[in-house]
Amino acid sequence: MVLTYTAHHTEAPPARPGLAAAEDGVVLSSDADAEILATIGYKQELKRNCRAIEIFGFAFSIMGLMPSIATTLDFALLAGPAGMVWAWFVASGCIFVVGLAMADLGSAFPTSGALYWWTHYFSSARTRNYLSFLVGYSNSLGLIGGFCSIEYGFATLFCAELAMASNGLWQPSKNVLYVVFLLCALSHGALASTSSKFMGRLLYLFIFLNMALIFATVVALPLGRAGKRNDAVFIFADVDNLTKWPTGWAFMLAWMSPIWTIGSFDACMAQIYYDALGRKGALAFVALLFIVQYFMGLSICVTASRQLWAFSRDGALPFSRFIRPISARFGHIPLRATWACVLVASVFGLLCLVAPAAASALFSLCIAGDSLAWCVPILARVVWGQARFAPGPFYTGKRWSTPIAWAAAAFLAFAIVLAMFPLDGPRPAPADMNYCVVVNAAVWGGATLYYFLDARKWFKGPGGMREEQGGEGEGVGSLLTDNTEETVVKRVGDVQRDEGPGVGKRG
Repeated sequence: MVLTYTAHHTEAPPARPGLAAAEDGVVLSSDADAEILATIGYKQELKRNCRAIEIFGFAFSIMGLMPSIATTLDFALLAGPAGMVWAWFVASGCIFVVGLAMADLGSAFPTSGALYWWTHYFSSARTRNYLSFLVGYSNSLGLIGGFCSIEYGFATLFCAELAMASNGLWQPSKNVLYVVFLLCALSHGALASTSSKFMGRLLYLFIFLNMALIFATVVALPLGRAGKRNDAVFIFADVDNLTKWPTGWAFMLAWMSPIWTIGSFDACMAQIYYDALGRKGALAFVALLFIVQYFMGLSICVTASRQLWAFSRDGALPFSRFIRPISARFGHIPLRATWACVLVASVFGLLCLVAPAAASALFSLCIAGDSLAWCVPILARVVWGQARFAPGPFYTGKRWSTPIAWAAAAFLAFAIVLAMFPLDGPRPAPADMNYCVVVNAAVWGGATLYYFLDARKWFKGPGGMREEQGGEGEGVGSLLTDNTEETVVKRVGDVQRDEGPGVGKRG
């Protein structure tokens, strides 16, 4: 039987024995983690056995520094060498600020589907259901767009390796690219269907390969170009403009490289390796590059599946009843949500067969969709929810937390606008147009239309599922009513203080 706490409750549910165990007796998490989840409206369903280093491995693997640079190098070079260097420095600093703002929230209220949960919790009573619904869809499709971009990046890197090995005698067609894309996505679905414990151990390999590739590149490229290196003036002061925009805006567009992992590899990085290390050296490095890219795809597949499961847990997605059950046989993982991600990504990937502009429009979901999903809960906290915010084990402090949140929200809003601009300049041809605005307008507009025409009648926010809906994957109940918000804050704070800073260390 699913326990439900409806609006008339004025106290959070008490701690219950066995809260951290599944129906088959398997212990899913620590009692403290399960109690915090119950406090915010959910029962423990996923197996939590990732250590802190393994959680870092997921984030580090998804970031995939060298593959990300390789697949976005054409953006970075828009403002010349100085534009590329300083764009990375400045944009990376802004992204770090976003990370701090997110860490404040994540430490306070840790759960799958956290972005739309935070949005609902911190927003005003009038806006919370709609904003939560919008953020959930933006985040879900944004992660799938990111999954598509990484898979397409792998396909292009892999095919570039084969083309280089053939001395340019073979070039991949669009059909070949899609077949590689599809096989990669299917293999990631299979690997992501393994137990979370196995995935956690695999993350150590991800970390090692990422660090090895970064170190080898930093060492090998300067050695390979000994005597032909550019001077400091060229690197740090030579500003160019390869667009029709003003130079200042070309520099801003170069920020797209560090903030937009998009599958638009055009052999830039392969050419750099080739020039510095020759054909054999380039083959070795590009091979390592697409291997690391492959692990990036696996990590984001796991991440996207958890978001899709969390959103279906609250009944917000089509086919939620089918998607949300947890597979005890495969180690208490969201198996159906994993393959739903693979299926949607495989359909979206068909745009590879249309034109680069069409594919790029889909992949733009990664930056614009996720930026909106990050921005709204951060903004909701400082606009409506400061009194309801209870700091967790990690906290940037009373003096800095609010300014950091405002700065993060401003940067994310700017990133959304930046992602909408065509790269070459104003008045682009149809083939050069950035269709990001079209795709994201369809996602956000479609979610809004769906909410006001139908979902507003039944979507009451995270944890708001009712017992009569039946099925697995439902929350403990809605603790997010006006009558209980103060109690929730107090309860979470009490649990975290009682357990100390160790709470939440195991993912």
